[in-house]
Amino acid sequence: MKILKDYINGQWVEGTGEFIDVYNPSTGEIIAKVPVTTEDKVEEAIQAAAKAFETWKEVPLQKRVGYLFKLRDVLIERKEELAQIIATDQAKTIADARGEVDRGIQNTEVACGLPLMMRGDKIAINGDIDGEIVREPIGVVGGLAPYNFPSLIFGWFVPFALGCGNTLVYKASEQSPMFMQEIAQILEDIGIPAGVFNLINGDKPVVTQMLESKGINAMAFVGSSKVGQIVAEGCAKTSKKAMVLAGAKNTMIVAKDANLKGFADNFKNACFGAAGQRCMAAANVAVEEEIYDKVKEVMLDVAKSVKVGDALDESVYMGPVISPGAIARIHNYIDIGLEEGCTLLLDGRNPELPEKNKNGYFIAPTILEGVTPDMRVAKEEIFGPVVTLIKIKSYKDGMQIINDSEYGNGGCLFTESAIIAQDFLRHTNSGMIGVNIGVPASMPYLPFGGTKASLMGGQYKAQITDCVEFFTKRKACTIRYYGPNEA
Repeated sequence: MKILKDYINGQWVEGTGEFIDVYNPSTGEIIAKVPVTTEDKVEEAIQAAAKAFETWKEVPLQKRVGYLFKLRDVLIERKEELAQIIATDQAKTIADARGEVDRGIQNTEVACGLPLMMRGDKIAINGDIDGEIVREPIGVVGGLAPYNFPSLIFGWFVPFALGCGNTLVYKASEQSPMFMQEIAQILEDIGIPAGVFNLINGDKPVVTQMLESKGINAMAFVGSSKVGQIVAEGCAKTSKKAMVLAGAKNTMIVAKDANLKGFADNFKNACFGAAGQRCMAAANVAVEEEIYDKVKEVMLDVAKSVKVGDALDESVYMGPVISPGAIARIHNYIDIGLEEGCTLLLDGRNPELPEKNKNGYFIAPTILEGVTPDMRVAKEEIFGPVVTLIKIKSYKDGMQIINDSEYGNGGCLFTESAIIAQDFLRHTNSGMIGVNIGVPASMPYLPFGGTKASLMGGQYKAQITDCVEFFTKRKACTIRYYGPNEA
């Protein structure tokens, strides 16, 4: 069993207080213990970051980016090892874990282009006066990571924050902390100066201390809307800049002219990839009544074909959810759906598993039928492999489901009609939308983020120039020179 540590001011620091057990969700075994960083150590990390900022901000941009190129090379070299770690404590299947590490690498590669994204603007106000806008780092940034995408969120926060000239106090998820342990070591190995990156661990008290600290200038968060609201409000109280990417309830619309083979291929990944534990999962499937029975048959066939099991098994398509608490929450939502009048078209509770996985946290693909848009199961985020099937008269009814939702992260439409697709793209209020794309998650060279309750704080999104906008502040300069005094 590994005893994990904090990384503060260039040193690995052993925990001296409470520890939290880290589990392998595929087996239910304890595989590590992660410290709850004590209050004095959190403050030490913040002070180390503040001190390091004074010199790090003066490091030339090109040299900072040089570190990012080194980071990118090591990530590629150690890709398989990092994927194995994610597949163990986060229990994303090994294929998905490899894909996630790739996405962290891709975001790092985009951050290597910061010299092109950090350029300012200049304008001649008149013959004597110039106006200039320059970008500067904002200082100490606090990072709060969720359990479900340790590599992706690292890629959003760490390369951009450091490359823009900030220092970082990063709290890894206590449920999947092992990936960031390796990242801290990699950053040390490539020569990042002490104090520029600090890794702390723990749960709510650590977050509260970070939010209340006057030594942190900005907070970057990904997680549920409930916690996101706390982070956004906490940042507002202490005048921190805030990036808050929060919850989701995404709807996949199937129009009557949809290519059902294309839909089937996308449905499997959109609804059951990452065991439904992602903000871009398709949670509702809204189908026009003319093809409802055909689509239902396709969904059943696909869902029944999904192999569930140990995340490290190369033949498995869907691994476990993160914890017993997640199982309880998902089961509760299934019960709520049944109480609301739904039919359990496919029951994934208590699937058959090999002996070594009997204590793992598994639920197989589950489909609720007879769902209406006003039901809780159609409106609230379940965050698991549970799909609600909704019969609609027109694709516009599906658009209404998306637009009426309190969330606005993603949504997609399956159609072969350009007219219908354009109507959908123009009139759907969601941050990331797709046509015949089940998971319209933005690639690293496009902004990632939603609308409404899916995006809080200062409405900053992740990736590319949106990250630059968050991790820097703009300074407007007005400049005039009179010339030398005449004799």
